[in-house]
Amino acid sequence: MTTPRPAREPLTALPHDPVTALPHEDLAAAMAARRELGPEYDAAFLETVVARIEESLDARTASRAPARRRGGGGSGDLALAVLSLAAAIPLSAIAVVNAGLPGLAVVCAAIVLVNLAYTGRARR
Repeated sequence: MTTPRPAREPLTALPHDPVTALPHEDLAAAMAARRELGPEYDAAFLETVVARIEESLDARTASRAPARRRGGGGSGDLALAVLSLAAAIPLSAIAVVNAGLPGLAVVCAAIVLVNLAYTGRARR
């Protein structure tokens, strides 16, 4: 005879998110029902549990999607930063050789303005 396991915390898709919680009690009740019904209902039991897990995953995905959109471009921001640095090196060299310190200031100002324009557009 097996000893009963102690009660566990609810399994959650996201911490402290009641919408996507997968309570342990529900799964324990489903397991108890499966034991009572016998092995001939294993397929139906598995379908029910899998459907419940899929619902939880769908709710988790739906709750994360708006947060990503509000967070900004992410990889677009990184790409702009890398391209700005890559462009700054040769443009700075050309500007310093041809126009000296004022040329370098113009190149730096242009790069800053492009980054600010992108950032302002991304926030709208």
